[in-house]
Amino acid sequence: MAAMAVARGLFARLGDHIAKLPLGWFQADRVGKVGRLTSQGVIDVMGVPAHLLRPFVTAIVTPITVVALMFVFDWRLATAALVTAPAAFLVYRWTGNLVQRTDHRTDAAAVEVAGRLVEFAQSQAVLRAFGRVADRHRLLDDTLQDLRDAGRAQLVTVVPGLAAFVLVVQLAFTIVMLFGTTLALGGDIDAPEMLALMVLAARYVEPLIMAADIGGALRISRNSLTRIDNLLATPLLPEAAKPTTAGGAKAEIAFDHVGFAYDDRPVLTDVSFTAPAHAITALVGPSGSGKTTIARLVARFWDVDAGSVRIGGTDVRELPTADLMAQVSLVFQDVYLFDGSIADNIRMGRADATDAEIREAARLARVDEIVERLPYGFDTRVGEGGMALSGGERQRVSIARAILKDTPIVLLDEATAALDPENERAVQDALRALAADRTLLVIAHRLQTVEAADQIIVLDGGRIVERGTHRDLLEAEGRYAAFWSERRRAAGWRLMPESA
Repeated sequence: MAAMAVARGLFARLGDHIAKLPLGWFQADRVGKVGRLTSQGVIDVMGVPAHLLRPFVTAIVTPITVVALMFVFDWRLATAALVTAPAAFLVYRWTGNLVQRTDHRTDAAAVEVAGRLVEFAQSQAVLRAFGRVADRHRLLDDTLQDLRDAGRAQLVTVVPGLAAFVLVVQLAFTIVMLFGTTLALGGDIDAPEMLALMVLAARYVEPLIMAADIGGALRISRNSLTRIDNLLATPLLPEAAKPTTAGGAKAEIAFDHVGFAYDDRPVLTDVSFTAPAHAITALVGPSGSGKTTIARLVARFWDVDAGSVRIGGTDVRELPTADLMAQVSLVFQDVYLFDGSIADNIRMGRADATDAEIREAARLARVDEIVERLPYGFDTRVGEGGMALSGGERQRVSIARAILKDTPIVLLDEATAALDPENERAVQDALRALAADRTLLVIAHRLQTVEAADQIIVLDGGRIVERGTHRDLLEAEGRYAAFWSERRRAAGWRLMPESA
């Protein structure tokens, strides 16, 4: 019962903390680490009250009790037993340190394997399409071999320590036996007393030998607990001491001299602009220019390093997280659907939505066309990640979610860049429904979106290099005009048969 209570408590604390971590914390390399912590890590810790605590207490209390009883019979034998205790303790500590050190390598290898397994399973379609399954399988196999090597290294390193500890304990028993025999032969103690003392000496040794194995397991549990503590110590985004609500024009977004860097790599430098309410602001620029970072700073994936991001005149850092997310919907290219029904996935936008509201959001996002083709309609399960649907269909469900959420601000990493014409038209229609009476901040790839924007922000190297309407920027003949010309040429590309 105690072990289950520990597990429930750990899962609850981990779940609560992970749910409050900055969205930017959730990078791909942390999947294996979190998975390992919430599975093997919790099992290691709950093993302490379940299997290790009682034997460990026994291994400590029993020798102390035996030595105390030996003092009752003969203080000299008790002293002989105590003299060997420091040596046993030193070897015990040394063995525990060996276990602790090698466990770090084993855990790191296990985390890498967990991440590679998830990657290998999720990327099967791409790997098979390009005939690279064998290559990635070799990479996975290499990580499994690293885990095997780490396990072997742990065994090779720890076994000598365990053997040394057992040897020291057995040596202590031998010393007590020899000393007791000498006393008995010298007539200092009677034979019955001697037999009783030998029984006590045996009871002194047995729990100490058991303590070696228990000590290693406790060190591993302590390592797991330390890793869990480190995760729980990961800083949350600070909440304002006196939270406020967005005032004025709630849907207006303003960047004021914003600077931001990932670790030591600057991404945005002195970025200032205003995205007016109920208008479309398009972000244009080459890859790595900071477009996605701008959108994610609005949703407070991270806090800015300099300047401020405001919604309705209020710094997002002064808004409670729940209030901020109640004003923002996010529609990015990488859509994730949960392994439930289409209706369940749309309802993620607003848990208390009625069936009629879900169907209306589905109609506006043209999900109803998808539902009509499916055998169970809105109750059709989409599979993990939405794999039962095509990319365009997943995008429509994602947009239906955003429509149902009905927030004044929509952050859109334009989702039509890689869709077929039919799905592109459907998604464009859904986006028009989503844009009605809302502020859209769009990472623009398609010409239609760029041209229709009320304001275009051109980024390069993390700085704003141009801004204005489509017509104004074309007349300026700068970066945007070059971008527009290049896109127009790309839009006209055709595959032609080779000339005879």
